[in-house]
Amino acid sequence: MSVTGADHNADLIVVNGRVLTMDADNPTAEAIAVRDGAIIAIGSRASIEGYKGTATRIVDAGGGSVIPGFIEAHMHLFSGAAELAHLQLSGVHGFDALQAAIRDYASAWPDAKMLVAQGVDYTVLGDERVTRHHLDAILPDRPFVMAAPDHHTMWANTKALELAGILHGRTLGPGNEIVMGEDGLAAGELREGEAFGPVLDLAGEGRVRLGLATGGEPNPMPSAAERAADRDIMRRGLAWCARHGITSIHNMDGNLYQLELLAEIEAEEGLPCRAQIPFHYKNFMTLDMLDKASVMAERYKGEWLSSGIVKVFYDGVLDSWTAVMVEPYADRPDWVGEPLFTPPQFAELAVVVDKLGLQMAVHSIGDGAVRAVLDGYQAAAKANGKRDSRHRVEHIEVITDDDVPRFEKLGVIASMQPPHPPGAMDFPLEPTVSRIGQARWPLSYAWRTLKNAGARVVFASDWPVAPIDPILGIQAAVLRKPWASTDPDQRYSLHEAIAGYTVEGAYAEFMENRKGRLKPGYLADLVVLSADIEATAPEDLHKVRPVTTVCGGKVTYQA
Repeated sequence: MSVTGADHNADLIVVNGRVLTMDADNPTAEAIAVRDGAIIAIGSRASIEGYKGTATRIVDAGGGSVIPGFIEAHMHLFSGAAELAHLQLSGVHGFDALQAAIRDYASAWPDAKMLVAQGVDYTVLGDERVTRHHLDAILPDRPFVMAAPDHHTMWANTKALELAGILHGRTLGPGNEIVMGEDGLAAGELREGEAFGPVLDLAGEGRVRLGLATGGEPNPMPSAAERAADRDIMRRGLAWCARHGITSIHNMDGNLYQLELLAEIEAEEGLPCRAQIPFHYKNFMTLDMLDKASVMAERYKGEWLSSGIVKVFYDGVLDSWTAVMVEPYADRPDWVGEPLFTPPQFAELAVVVDKLGLQMAVHSIGDGAVRAVLDGYQAAAKANGKRDSRHRVEHIEVITDDDVPRFEKLGVIASMQPPHPPGAMDFPLEPTVSRIGQARWPLSYAWRTLKNAGARVVFASDWPVAPIDPILGIQAAVLRKPWASTDPDQRYSLHEAIAGYTVEGAYAEFMENRKGRLKPGYLADLVVLSADIEATAPEDLHKVRPVTTVCGGKVTYQA
């Protein structure tokens, strides 16, 4: 077809692509035309070239796949962006290698007030548990702390513990622990945010963690210079997203300050990525504080920046025995973990959040946490009447048979992370698989089981817990191997995995009529890949790279 007249010209056209639309009515095409931030046509190259005008930008896909922009449905933008500058210890094993990495980093940052490392395995020293004495032998005279990949345990040297005022311990809320040594002093291992927060504050990065640590606002409010520095951290994180083909993010920690920073960037130069920021409700808050969540939802409800969601942590993680289980841990038979809320407290919270018309997303790793959160959502539906609430359960690393069908029945979203199962990507099998115990393996990280039972399953990375790259997550979902031959196969097909990062992400944020697929009238959020992803062998998927990212019709990343 021929289209004439400047008013019909596209701002941008993508040609020579293998377009995978994720739209069942029109699954494949060769080219796409975009105007005013939306898709105006999809079809053959010849039909789309009719939209070309003198000012039209042409993106040649070079035979690579063109797919909807990735929706990163569970991540931590502000802290993740700050961590890009920290020491990365993923893959480092043994005392000698650890010592070399830390000392090299320390000499490269002679003026840093506090040295921070990320991604260190729980088994970095084999079966030996890390203590402050190990870290003192590496770095005795400067404060140092290193975090496990899950960000729920940290290890600090004596200098850091002293400066933070916790060498002699401190009373903490439920689920948090400063592990004490036989000498009556802190051993160096710090479990959960209240325990390691005072150490991290020494790094001067307190504001990046507020959305996680307290859900509150900076006090005192930052100076203009500090605020500008924080905007730059956010920009670094947004650029990192765009580079990986991500066009929308669901942040999983939040406060008003994060929304304000992003709104300032939007006003200055526009955002390269759409962002949803929650209100983070903590167990020390009172229910009247949810008024702030309503204010955030009312003030921020655009297609680029929105709120309207309440994030909650119900438990911790498996590796530090802080996840809440129905039956005791396999390697700790007297312990089921300690919840951050009692089940009645959580149910009361869910009823109020639901009544306010807000969505809820709750970190629930153990099967006991998953059950309590589903019970809370059931109580909310009973109290307020059933509505299309799309409340979410985040992680679901272990679940019971009885709770699997409840996701579909309650209309609850299962938000899961393909990089997380030990052995699937970067995380080692131990100690996690022994902690779970073989009896629970069949229902661990059970995304196929949940999908087969009718649940809507959305995928993400939980960056910076795992690498942000959605293609690595897709590969992990496609290649997933069971831990025992008797475990069910949890693998996804390629199309199902891509849908987990596109179609399902859009559904999770009530935007399935505007994004997650490539079709006329939808937002022009798409990514051009370096190869035909459908023709790529599953074990080679990691070689496929984003080449061009387009968000709202603008090129936000170009390789």
